[in-house]
Amino acid sequence: MASSIVEEDLTIEGNVSSEGGSVDVKGHIVGDVSADAITVQLSGSVDGALSAKKITMEGKHNGSLKCDDLKLASSSQVRADVVARTMETESGARVVGKVKITGEQ
Repeated sequence: MASSIVEEDLTIEGNVSSEGGSVDVKGHIVGDVSADAITVQLSGSVDGALSAKKITMEGKHNGSLKCDDLKLASSSQVRADVVARTMETESGARVVGKVKITGEQ
């Protein structure tokens, strides 16, 4: 599985896609991100739509979020409409927006 890393000192303005791979965000993305797996690190932020099978959120996200499995760390700050099959949330995680959990299929 290919992995793309957006380092802390990098800002990307535009969409990021990793078909069949993962995207690890330590910096800032202004645009949509799609991949098999997306991790937004504590230092990372995304302003746009996130779409993946698995999303792990430690940093900040503004936009929309769609995935099968969502994990929100205690440090995460999400301002988005969320659609997920399953969601795991640590104490302290913040979510502002509509949340729809569809359950196991």
